[in-house]
Amino acid sequence: MQQHQIVSRDEWVAARRQLLIKEKELTRLRDQLSAERRALPWVKVEKPYVFDGPRGRETLADLFDGRSQLIVKHFMFGPDWPEGCVGCSFECDHVGGALPHLEHHDVTYVAVSRAPLPRIEDYKRRMGWRFKWVSSFANDFNYDFHVSFTPEQIAQGEVYYNYEMHPFQSDEMSGRSVFYRDAAGDIFHTYSSHARGGEMFLGTYHYLDITPKGRDETVNGNLTDWVRHHDRYGDGGFVDSTGRYVAAEVGESCCDSDTKN
Repeated sequence: MQQHQIVSRDEWVAARRQLLIKEKELTRLRDQLSAERRALPWVKVEKPYVFDGPRGRETLADLFDGRSQLIVKHFMFGPDWPEGCVGCSFECDHVGGALPHLEHHDVTYVAVSRAPLPRIEDYKRRMGWRFKWVSSFANDFNYDFHVSFTPEQIAQGEVYYNYEMHPFQSDEMSGRSVFYRDAAGDIFHTYSSHARGGEMFLGTYHYLDITPKGRDETVNGNLTDWVRHHDRYGDGGFVDSTGRYVAAEVGESCCDSDTKN
């Protein structure tokens, strides 16, 4: 952590007021960016998608649950994964308090993964989450929205993610997509974000950003430095480049394991 000059209260207030000018500029820029986001053109969703959900087979329209707006969390949890991604779990830990407010503001929130529903529900119970979570294993939803990749795509060594080609990292990647359903029942894709586009949903980061040590990561957005499933802090181990937790070896201490990133 950097050394800080120790000053009088008046000097501190003067410096704080200068920073406040920049904070207000950022707030106004964020408002402008949000308006531009809402003004993006839409794409009509023509392809039928059927998901495996708690109430049986559910279409994309069913997921709206009577509301006109739908946020889908593309949760990294592949068919052969034993548990959900650490980073996606960190993001979804922030959802519970927002749910009633979203639902009373015409927004439904649903997570979608390719893992089979029984495994999803087991993991959801373990995490203590209340939001709806469905399986897309039997449809192309994840592939069409470029958060899962076919064996053929993986074999090429590069995949299309976050609107450009990237070296292959994982068979599942994170994101969020937003949809609107009009009075006629037509559904439109209005927005998607990936990678660091998800930081705005991580309230913990915003708390850390006002503390002296900040995020204390080797690189901004490198969750693997410290984030763990919320029931695993103190267990050692590490998070690999695919977002999956790797348990500590027998005899390994927590402090030793935290260096393996």
